[in-house]
Amino acid sequence: MPACLLCQSQIQIKLTLPWLLSWQPMHRPVVCNRCWQRFEPIKRPHACPGCGRAQDQPTPCLDCTRWPVLAGFHNEALFRYNEAMHAYFHQYKFSGDYQLRQVFATVFQQAIRQRITRTATLVVIIPVTPATMQTRGFNQVSGWMPTIETVAVLTTQAATKLVPQSKKDRHARLQTPQPFRLDTPANITGQSILLVDDIYTTGRTIRHAASLLLENGAKSVTGLTLAR
Repeated sequence: MPACLLCQSQIQIKLTLPWLLSWQPMHRPVVCNRCWQRFEPIKRPHACPGCGRAQDQPTPCLDCTRWPVLAGFHNEALFRYNEAMHAYFHQYKFSGDYQLRQVFATVFQQAIRQRITRTATLVVIIPVTPATMQTRGFNQVSGWMPTIETVAVLTTQAATKLVPQSKKDRHARLQTPQPFRLDTPANITGQSILLVDDIYTTGRTIRHAASLLLENGAKSVTGLTLAR
């Protein structure tokens, strides 16, 4: 029996007759039901239309009313950033437990493919700095989407001097100058871009990236984050 990647308990797999008769390969879960139920999916019909925050009504949240309007951009988030998600990111992103990429790989890739089918023509990942890549060894977002084709058009500016967003308080995040530059040649003119990141906190990072893409010809930019 496989063990849950989060709590290491044994995962019970029930073999049903329809599955046995289907001759399909077995899907082996990597997380037990108890751990999975600790994560809270965001219901999009009730989410903030600007940032994807979970709420009771689909109206702009207080954070979004404070931002200048960025025409052609909005963000969608899949899960609340609750205690379970905080613990997950601590282990996966900051402790570098790369096998935990498997926890959200299936659901994240499904979400991306749905949006590619509907509107997106290009998928762009928010890059990490070279210093982060050297210390951590991987981009946490890329880890969730190994089968998704992406276009690398963004890089970080003055990477050696950048302070990670996770090390800043809210005020410092909001004051962050444009951290990205557009690689050339980058043919994004007229493209509907799906911009993918891990967490939407203040929105400063993803809005910097979206504004740069829109300024350089993108038709629209939809953010997709695992958590909000």
